[in-house]
Amino acid sequence: MSQALLLVELAGHAALLLWGLHMVQSGVQRSFGMRLRHVLGIGLGTRWRAVLAGLGITAALQSSTATALMLGSFAAGAGVALAPALAAMLGANLGTALIVLVLSFPANALAPGLVLAGVVAFRRSAGGRVRDLGRVAIGLGLMLTSLHLLGATMAPVGTSPTLHVVLDAFAGMPLPNLLVAALLAWAAHSSVAAMLFIAALVASGAVGAEACVAMVLGANIGSALNPLLAATGEIGPDRARLRVALGNLANRLLGAAIVLALLPQAAAWLEPMGRLAAAQAHLAFNLGTALLAWPLLGPLARLLERLVPDRPQAEDAGAARYLDSGALETPPVALANAAREVLRIADTVEAMLVASTAAFQEGSREGPKAAKRLDDVVDRLHRQVQFYLARIPQDDLGEEDARRLAEIRAFAVSLEHAGDVLERDLGGLATKRLRRGLVLPADIAAEITGLHLRLQAQLRLAVAVFMREDAEAARRLVREKEALRDAERLALARMAEAADRSAAEGGAAAGLLLDAVRDLRRIGAHFAMVAHPLLERRGELLPSRLAVEAPLSESLAGSD
Repeated sequence: MSQALLLVELAGHAALLLWGLHMVQSGVQRSFGMRLRHVLGIGLGTRWRAVLAGLGITAALQSSTATALMLGSFAAGAGVALAPALAAMLGANLGTALIVLVLSFPANALAPGLVLAGVVAFRRSAGGRVRDLGRVAIGLGLMLTSLHLLGATMAPVGTSPTLHVVLDAFAGMPLPNLLVAALLAWAAHSSVAAMLFIAALVASGAVGAEACVAMVLGANIGSALNPLLAATGEIGPDRARLRVALGNLANRLLGAAIVLALLPQAAAWLEPMGRLAAAQAHLAFNLGTALLAWPLLGPLARLLERLVPDRPQAEDAGAARYLDSGALETPPVALANAAREVLRIADTVEAMLVASTAAFQEGSREGPKAAKRLDDVVDRLHRQVQFYLARIPQDDLGEEDARRLAEIRAFAVSLEHAGDVLERDLGGLATKRLRRGLVLPADIAAEITGLHLRLQAQLRLAVAVFMREDAEAARRLVREKEALRDAERLALARMAEAADRSAAEGGAAAGLLLDAVRDLRRIGAHFAMVAHPLLERRGELLPSRLAVEAPLSESLAGSD
């Protein structure tokens, strides 16, 4: 009975450690999630900066797995070469080792103060960064408390004669110790949590030097499995994320093999270090593997690119490529994945504009049919993006992340509506023209083509606003929306002129032009919606007009 209670007590302390770690990670992500991603992106320009960026981001998030997911997202988007991404993973591994070393020092006296300060900040603040930093303080306090409780629980166990007999039996069997630690790190999704648990076992005397070294190796290997398993779940053709995870795992496996070959010497070096033995072994292992891998990053990157080449594009254009379920627990990465999928929707809508242009220029019905097929792709991708966004844990979203999620969702909806207008209304107009055998005058045909090209340029502006928050692109997008109103007024004038001349053929062509302009203006209004939140935040969008453009006469913040 006492043994069962001991196991329950240890499991409870480990759960408290994991929960404290989760609170720290979620608090940091909610406060600085998008900024951390931005810092990581900037740091990936060179290998040295990549190491420092990986170390800093991991120290903030206390999770090399979260950093690995961010790096995979960058690499998959061709935003960074493979060698700097692998260098950043070396820094991330060093970051976890430093965290474990710092937390291994006895600091349980700080725990009550941290929890108190965190609760006050959390309760007194209605929201925002202060509340999230309060969450971080509470999490750190819980982690320190759990480590103290683990040590107190394990202290009497370490003096047990029975336990020492068992430990002596397993002392010469490093592989079981390695596998147990690897399983622990994989299940916890955190090498920090696994290493702190191992450090508590070592400090209590329950684990000897050789077993400690083997368990440190296992924790490093187990934590490298989570990004790899997430990468193997990718449904798209881009396998850069898999290459980053494989490179990190290969580095740790090679380091583990070398240490196992020198296990007696490593254990003798570790023996005098006492309670900090596990943390120092962890730091030494990651520092050694970083030094070993540094000159090999270039050849390793080329080997991985050869062994894991990009797969051909998926035949099903409506299948999502970037909505990785394994990234849902890391909101900045999940949001980046959703944004990349929305860009695919934008590309498909642009292809629909091209098909619509051809439908008005040619005498074939293939243009409207192509637009309908592409609209089916847009609809499928839109549904998958919205479902993916709904699965992101809302409690882990900071203010910036929540705003970004709303922007991604709104832009996807706008693109889906634009696709519906292109397929249903403009496609219907083109089909009607072909059915009636109506030949458009050269000037009207050229005007319709010009408006289609203008909308393609507007869509590119909308993408620039969506991805880069480009304020100048947002202003131009709103001005272009107003210009389409002018095109509609000119089409109305041409319609009235044709009616005065009683020209039936000219009237039909002018009427088709007017209908086409109105539909195209609705599409332009959907594109322009992405600019409104940015201009509102900058104070440039007034209730009735763009603040810097007094001559505009109609509302720019309204709908159509």
